[in-house]
Amino acid sequence: MTNTIFSKTLINWYIGIKRELPWRKTKNPYRIWISEIILQQTRVAQGYDYYIRFINRFPDVKSLSEAPEDEVLKYWQGLGYYSRARNLHTAAHQIIKKHNGIFPILYKDVLALKGVGEYTAAAICSFAFNQPYATVDGNVYRILSRLYDIDLPIDSNEGKKYFAVLAQQLLSKNDPATHNQAMMEFGAVHCLPKNPACNECPFQEKCIAFANGSVIQRPVKQQKTEVKNRYFNYFHIRLGENILLNKRTGNDIWKNLYEFPLIETSEKLEFNSLSLSEDFQKMFSGINNISFSLKQRDIIHVLSHRRIITNYYEVTVSGLNDCLKQYLCIPEKEFEKYAVSRLVHLLVSE
Repeated sequence: MTNTIFSKTLINWYIGIKRELPWRKTKNPYRIWISEIILQQTRVAQGYDYYIRFINRFPDVKSLSEAPEDEVLKYWQGLGYYSRARNLHTAAHQIIKKHNGIFPILYKDVLALKGVGEYTAAAICSFAFNQPYATVDGNVYRILSRLYDIDLPIDSNEGKKYFAVLAQQLLSKNDPATHNQAMMEFGAVHCLPKNPACNECPFQEKCIAFANGSVIQRPVKQQKTEVKNRYFNYFHIRLGENILLNKRTGNDIWKNLYEFPLIETSEKLEFNSLSLSEDFQKMFSGINNISFSLKQRDIIHVLSHRRIITNYYEVTVSGLNDCLKQYLCIPEKEFEKYAVSRLVHLLVSE
């Protein structure tokens, strides 16, 4: 099948069924950029409302760059992978400083933005400027590996290079924007990971994996991400009408998000054992009139490579020791102003 036939067939399919989405109705590179970052690791159904809210609050590079990071993270709350929001904020500053606030046009300049990889740069440059760069994401890997029954692992260097070249060869040079949109749509709604619609597929007669009965075995991956357990003990500490919060720092999950004071342990501990630990003694020593109540136990929150197992305690104190004074003390009624992880939000919502 020639690249021309493939692209025409794909685009004809797309025109007949495409979903009407706001980022498809604009050539504004800023808005396309925001949509692409939101849709990384996020389904369209979930990302749609976040996109609308984010664009309403930060309609351009200038408004995003001028906003405090805490506010950007708050608008991102619930989407997860918070490094995406931090990178957006940093990239907005890059655009202001290096490009005078004008979103760059050249692929190399777009690729140089913080948090922008080859896929996102290709998407922005093709959708906004109709430049001939093929987007290669999970949908594209799946479509091409099935169409040609390719068993090269998509997470190997050899596989990545092979699929990038193949995708570029198949790309419509006349209409790369529509071609790329069609590829992503085809993978998202038709050539699905499970239960693909092979019987209604416009490429069925040309699909080698379909002929060989290997559709579900494609694409091939060589590595499995090891999921490790982490054990969190959160303390929702009240002092009168105030509560304590901690801002996470360092290169760990949920960087710069807020949370309740936390003791992380190497294994699951019941309260009696936890209370004997050095960290617990340091956090609560010397405080009179203190009460603990276990509100939720063994709450499991799964990230891409971590399984967080959490016990959630409510604590009432009559005063603060030196350790607790290091935390941020805020009126509890202002809690919603602070960006927190989905786990912390779920804990207080129960």
